[in-house]
Amino acid sequence: MRWNGDVVVTGIFKEPVLGPVMVRRLNLEGDRQADPTVHGGVEKAVYAYASEHYDLWRAELGVRDLPWGMFGENLTTAGLSEDTVNIGDRFRIGSCELIVTQPRMPCYKLGRKFGRNDIIKRFAKSGRSGFYLAVAQEGVIRAGDRIELVSQDENRVTVAATNRRLYD
Repeated sequence: MRWNGDVVVTGIFKEPVLGPVMVRRLNLEGDRQADPTVHGGVEKAVYAYASEHYDLWRAELGVRDLPWGMFGENLTTAGLSEDTVNIGDRFRIGSCELIVTQPRMPCYKLGRKFGRNDIIKRFAKSGRSGFYLAVAQEGVIRAGDRIELVSQDENRVTVAATNRRLYD
């Protein structure tokens, strides 16, 4: 995409995938992070975002069309929220296991994708950050796979609490 007259490489443009996808240590097969210094690497291999947030964003932004993957997530989930998911929680999806590592901090590419400069501040202020996951066990996932909590981190620091520490 173009940004301030320059061509910027980005992996933020995502579309739903039908069929099985292999989850590797650094990303999902067929996907990649353009700049692993800020999005990607072992601690940010997968980005999950709650499907429940989409209706809130549609209402807040006054838009009807907000397709899955609009926030650049690899996984659009159901039933996982920043208020209930802890940093360090471990989940099984399909045959892979993932560990929550941190909330997502938005970058300018999100603003570019939405075509509005205010989205980054709104995103941060909303607390609807989604979260990054490290891959503890590689495996295959499919749309509709059940998300199972394998273990809850003993410190019980939620993604929401981490967001508040970052942004308040």
